[in-house]
Amino acid sequence: MRKTIIITTIISSVMTSFAQTSKPIHYPETRKDATVDDYFGTKVNDPYRWLEDDRSEETAAWVVAENKVTNAYLEQIPFRNQLKERLEQLWNYEKTGAPFIEGNFTYYFKNNGLQNQSVLYRKDTSGKETVFLDPNTFSKDGTTSLGEFAFSKDGSKMAYSISEGGSDWRKVIIMDALNMKVLEDTLVDIKFSGLSWKGNEGFYYSSYEKPKGSELSAKTDQHKLYFHKLGTSQKEDKIIFGESQKRRYVGGTVTEDDRYLVITAATSTYGNELYIQDLSKVGSPIVTVVADFNSDNTVIDNEGTKLLIVTDRDAPNKRIVTVDVNNPKPENWKNLIPETTQVLEPATCSGYIFAHYMKDAVSLVKQYDYSGKLLREIQLPGLGTASGFSGKKKDIKVYYTFTNYITPGTICALEPHSGKSEVYLKSKCQFKTEEYESKQVFYTSKDGTRIPMLITHKKGLQLNGQNPTILYGYGGFNISLTPAFSLSNAVWMENGGILAIPNLRGGGEYGKEWHDAGTKMRKQNVFDDFIAAAEYLIAEKYTSSDFLALRGGSNGGLLVGAVMTQRPDLAKVALPAVGVLDMLRYHTFTAGAGWAYDYGTAQDSKEMFEYLKGYSPLHTIKSGVQYPATMVTTGDHDDRVVPAHSFKFAAELQSKQSGNNPVLIRIDVKAGHGAGKSVAATIQENVDIQAFTLFNMGITQLPE
Repeated sequence: MRKTIIITTIISSVMTSFAQTSKPIHYPETRKDATVDDYFGTKVNDPYRWLEDDRSEETAAWVVAENKVTNAYLEQIPFRNQLKERLEQLWNYEKTGAPFIEGNFTYYFKNNGLQNQSVLYRKDTSGKETVFLDPNTFSKDGTTSLGEFAFSKDGSKMAYSISEGGSDWRKVIIMDALNMKVLEDTLVDIKFSGLSWKGNEGFYYSSYEKPKGSELSAKTDQHKLYFHKLGTSQKEDKIIFGESQKRRYVGGTVTEDDRYLVITAATSTYGNELYIQDLSKVGSPIVTVVADFNSDNTVIDNEGTKLLIVTDRDAPNKRIVTVDVNNPKPENWKNLIPETTQVLEPATCSGYIFAHYMKDAVSLVKQYDYSGKLLREIQLPGLGTASGFSGKKKDIKVYYTFTNYITPGTICALEPHSGKSEVYLKSKCQFKTEEYESKQVFYTSKDGTRIPMLITHKKGLQLNGQNPTILYGYGGFNISLTPAFSLSNAVWMENGGILAIPNLRGGGEYGKEWHDAGTKMRKQNVFDDFIAAAEYLIAEKYTSSDFLALRGGSNGGLLVGAVMTQRPDLAKVALPAVGVLDMLRYHTFTAGAGWAYDYGTAQDSKEMFEYLKGYSPLHTIKSGVQYPATMVTTGDHDDRVVPAHSFKFAAELQSKQSGNNPVLIRIDVKAGHGAGKSVAATIQENVDIQAFTLFNMGITQLPE
């Protein structure tokens, strides 16, 4: 068993010596210009505005120069290669996903260990295995990945999207699933889209008009739903919804019985209109079910003309209702499964309703029939996260995956008629679960709110305040952080590290009220919750400020950026990834305006502008302050949270940082917001983050 990292009482002098002898960093010279914006009479300088131009040679040269500095710094860390070898070793095992049936074939994803992208296999009725689709052949460097995919109703056709360089812009390829040959020309310029077939004649997809200017950063805010009929060109695709109604997010899904098209439309990341069209009648109109954006509404199935809808309308913790399509307005909705004290997250159907609840961010799954009768609570393997339970009504078995912070994903098979459940596929990961523990604690935030947090580490941990700790958070967009195993976190804990993950306000762990408590003029609650989590870990001697790292991505990158600028003394290391860091301009890029439900915008009012400026990480950096050792991470093809956020933040922090703590930016080339990133790139990024973190905590070698 590896020994835990023990730091002696002379650590302060060792770290001082380390800081003094570390080579000074010569950051690239970042030009400042005289750009000034006026917000309600207040002038705001934006000297690095030029870094927003992702097509300029000057920006490209800056990226190269910053990466050169970052790589040189990382290369000096003595245990960096050791970390990589261990993570590759732990990662290198066969991984197989849950099977699903399309036509006469059973499909499943499999990765032999270190393949950059997982491969889609299938078996015929005789059990013969064949490679059906191998994304590793899409590009030599593994930067082109498989996105959405969908089979026609009889399984004879397939449409799938690909992402190049991590971009949200996709291409869609259509193939004959029987002979595995491409059928027609590739569809292009598709973004934020599902794929849903109408019989075998064609499929629905969504996209924006290609923007003027940069496709990676220009604003996109009118989403449209199209229908592509097989055998026709893309320019002939009919607009089904969104031409006259300006909506930022539009999706279309065909019900399993092929009878109805369900359309969702939204202007923000919360709240959606709901529409339905009867496909069994030619020329049938699109009928409004929900006409406002005051609730989240999802059709999960239908029984003839009866719709089953999951909604938080008049039910902050969500409920399932039914309504007849002939009179579908909310006033006609009837409770099928009423709201409870637990939050209903996904609800899936496969001949039965599987209602997935969260109890303090841990899964609780109940099975109902279509009359709303509770049949059973699914007995899960332990406390953690269960996902899946989806399939077709004719499927004999339903599959789900169970995991937590110390349990690699296990696939279970459930016979829905009897309720019998068994392990279908146990993970082959060589992680010694029995040597670790994960426990939930509750702590009090600044305003007295009780916040849950899961703390995971090796058994026998000494509470001496000297344990390297990553505090990871998100806190936004109604997204819940539930327990899940991570290979990179496993290596962190093997080396004596602690992983602490609180469930901050702004997330969805306790329903709509919990989400709303971390939005707009209450966003500071999220930062206070995160600060209180750090203070709890320090007070209970899990760690101390010298051994604490703050980590988060996207909205979590904003979280880290805000907390490190508000409390620069709180942690030794800050790791903001693909973060929303310029709160005055976030809404001017790509689909960023859709985040206004959570953030508000600087144009809303003087009060909202001042509130945003008051916590915007880019605008709250002060000269003469020693901020934590910081490594910003982003991708040059991130068209969700554009890399300009990270570029400008890093440049500003480098120019104002006081003391010896480094400020680096690690920019992945041909990478986006994170989805579809190759295994090789994922491993290297996590190695660099852990190496940087431990090195700046004064650690020069890993435990034996």
